Amino acid sequence: MRRRTLLRIGGAATVASGAAIAPVGATTDGFEPLGSVTVPGAKELVIGDDVGYVAATDGFATVDLSEPTDPTVLADRTELLPEHPNGPLVGIWDGKLDGDRYAIGGPAHDRRDVPYAAIVYDVSDPADPEELLVHETSFYHHNLDIEDGTLFLCGNDGGHNPLVCVDVETGEELGRWSVVDAEPAWSDVFHPLRMLHDVWVEDGIAHCSYWNAGTWLVDVSDPRDPTPIVGVRGLDPEEQSTYSRSDHREAFLGLPGNDHVAMPARNRSTEGNLFAVGEEAWAFEEDAGSDSLGAVEIWRAVDGDGQRLARIEPPPTPNPTRDGVWTTAHNFDFVEERLYTSWYRGGVRVHDVTDPNDPREVASWRDEETTSFWTVQRGDSGEYLAASSYRDPSADDPEQSAEIYTFPEPTDQDGEPADAGRETPTPEAQRGVGLLAGVAALAAAFAAWRRR
Repeated sequence: MRRRTLLRIGGAATVASGAAIAPVGATTDGFEPLGSVTVPGAKELVIGDDVGYVAATDGFATVDLSEPTDPTVLADRTELLPEHPNGPLVGIWDGKLDGDRYAIGGPAHDRRDVPYAAIVYDVSDPADPEELLVHETSFYHHNLDIEDGTLFLCGNDGGHNPLVCVDVETGEELGRWSVVDAEPAWSDVFHPLRMLHDVWVEDGIAHCSYWNAGTWLVDVSDPRDPTPIVGVRGLDPEEQSTYSRSDHREAFLGLPGNDHVAMPARNRSTEGNLFAVGEEAWAFEEDAGSDSLGAVEIWRAVDGDGQRLARIEPPPTPNPTRDGVWTTAHNFDFVEERLYTSWYRGGVRVHDVTDPNDPREVASWRDEETTSFWTVQRGDSGEYLAASSYRDPSADDPEQSAEIYTFPEPTDQDGEPADAGRETPTPEAQRGVGLLAGVAALAAAFAAWRRR
């Protein structure tokens, strides 16, 4: 296997020349839900062949999205591993899809007297999923992924917190890699500050979100020999090691750091090697600005180097603390020239990133009273989006009122937020533009008359 060059780009990286801070737009006229369906406990959502696969806390559900105006539950599986001595499996917050294989895991956090396991299902018939593999571990499962017959687990064991690669057919562990292998100084840091929060694998590259240790791209094309490619955004491990178990709260919940999820731009027709990083962070004072919340950054990795191109700031909130109205970044989708983001009660947003240095908001929708979005994903057809709202803050039982919403794929004509935050032309300038347009129209008419 060809080993790629390893280079760590620290958290003090500067935005590339010409990069922009994307403005915050208002809700877009014409961009609103097409339909919804209740899935109690809904968390992470992924889509394949117009079917949504929803990790649902006590199990999972499959949802027919082929008619976006009428999403319908196909299968609802709960009470998983009922015969396990500590069963059933609980705290199922994440699931990923690879063809007709769907993987889930739980619990999402360290718990006692419950199974710690990842389960893989055959979903060739999404209305009747069949269990293929139960892989028990000594660590919990907040997030995971599956690609080409390999299960990729976030092995947060309180030690090295490794990426763990497992063969789906046999359950055999194939290989491991940890940020501690690349930078041993992280071994001295309290382990939650360097947890492997999320892994997203695409085309043999694992995008590993190591919280304050940054985002690492790891070559897993040979899962028996994971090899680091590049690390970005990592903070100073020596400084991080000064935080003890009792005083790490602000370092864990606040910026800088908090690399929560990362994903490459998939099926992109131009300028490859792009990926996005989402932060999940809060302020500690109510009067702090929204810029103290987690954002989404766009990066490029080329030849062992990393460069930050742009930063999309979070929507406003009346209270940016964990006790307030959450509008920090959460999960997202990055497909072709568009970035689809979710912001809890800050709603869902869509950015055109044809120019990754200048992401341009083309649509947004927000209802902070009744929704709190976990993720938004683009449908296979490219004609709709689906988003999971994991709780209705106004309901008596918020998480039992979780819903899957569908939205139309927005166009630039759906509203004005594509230009939100940009300077509005003066009336004089607008009249000048109109005069130039009139002159151009007369010139075109004259030219057409000459051609007759």
